[in-house]
Amino acid sequence: MNDTSAGQRSILSCRNVVVRPVEITISKDKFVSNILIHSPKRLFQGPTFHVLANRLLTFLGILMLCGMASTSAAEPAQKQWKYAPELLRPFWMGDTIEGESVLFIRDSQSGETKASVLFPIHKILRVCNSAGDVTYKEGRDYLWKPETREITLPKNSRIVSRTLAELRRPAGSQKYNLTHRDGNGEIFFGGKLEYHDMQTCITYTHAPENWKSIVPTFDEKALPRTIKRLSEQQPVSIVLIGDSISAGCNASGWAGEAPFQPSFPGLLQRNLSAHYKAKVKVTNPSVSGKDTRWVLSAIDKVVEPKPDLVIVAFGMNDAAGRSAEEYQANTKAVMAKIRERLPDAEFILVATMLGNRNWTRLKHELFPKYRDALAELCRPGVALADMTSIWTEFLKRKQDWDLTGNGVNHPNDFGHRVYAQVLSTTLMPTTKPSARPRPSN
Repeated sequence: MNDTSAGQRSILSCRNVVVRPVEITISKDKFVSNILIHSPKRLFQGPTFHVLANRLLTFLGILMLCGMASTSAAEPAQKQWKYAPELLRPFWMGDTIEGESVLFIRDSQSGETKASVLFPIHKILRVCNSAGDVTYKEGRDYLWKPETREITLPKNSRIVSRTLAELRRPAGSQKYNLTHRDGNGEIFFGGKLEYHDMQTCITYTHAPENWKSIVPTFDEKALPRTIKRLSEQQPVSIVLIGDSISAGCNASGWAGEAPFQPSFPGLLQRNLSAHYKAKVKVTNPSVSGKDTRWVLSAIDKVVEPKPDLVIVAFGMNDAAGRSAEEYQANTKAVMAKIRERLPDAEFILVATMLGNRNWTRLKHELFPKYRDALAELCRPGVALADMTSIWTEFLKRKQDWDLTGNGVNHPNDFGHRVYAQVLSTTLMPTTKPSARPRPSN
């Protein structure tokens, strides 16, 4: 049933008033305006415009009171996230960080509560909850010292905090086996927005510093065909194939709650469209729980939209034990199979974010090996989006619980924005970073 028929058959109620749907037809000739109102039982026709016009206005007024929508009552209007370029400005560029997420940890003995951000703070512009509908006040809710990365909470702060014990669960008590590395129970799993609801967003300015991780740079020679099409405002088709991270899990838009931010594929599409003023379509057949072996059997789904660019984003599920050699071979085979049918297709290979180091299931030493294996495949027409190096640096400055969407292996809204920032940088020019990268010692 289409939306129109569903809407016509629905009954809208507003307190004690019940309005059955009707069909309205307005006909007009040289002398007389007639209004015909058809209902299942009666047909009204009058030559006098004002009588039936009054009836029509009364009828429409009732519908307005009832909040009638153009779709059926079973399809409420979806709240929208408002795109703003500054939210997708690369975090390593400029002097302002927008909505960086933290989770304040409270010491169970001393009561001291604190969290750290990525850069030394010059000035805090806003502190709010993850939904964005509560803004906190300096002094009453939080304290900080200039040119440090630490923020603390005074007593009676309204900001959410947790003890480390509250981020654990008894062994065997959850849907998934998330044994903590120290053997003391399990890591708390968040299936939707549980971590999002515990986290706080910080917007602040910072002093420049030497950013140690390897950050991406725009190179039009890396993906020449796609960038040329974008620059000429030609339509561009992108296919993203990946696991649950790519499927959007734990983004607020995915969960249907405020602030309704899309996951990184949607963010990338909006950012490219806004920058180039081009029609960009992102098709996303990603499936939770899948890995590089699975995608070899899903090539039909990848090539069906005839993509100009294919983003291949696996690694988190492979890291349960697949060797870097097999991971590279699978990825290479995926590209070969796609190019058999789409010879001009270009690729971005995503080296995944890091999972929670305290989760015993992942072999964490594989993540940098996967990154290096993907880097070996890069050449003109094949680019690397290195989330692994960025997350490695993140976790030198912050904790996993600051960035996680589910406690173990998904990003939160901030992390999805970082994904989109990195991917966008491979496809569109950016300004000179204020935090210049340098090799780690």
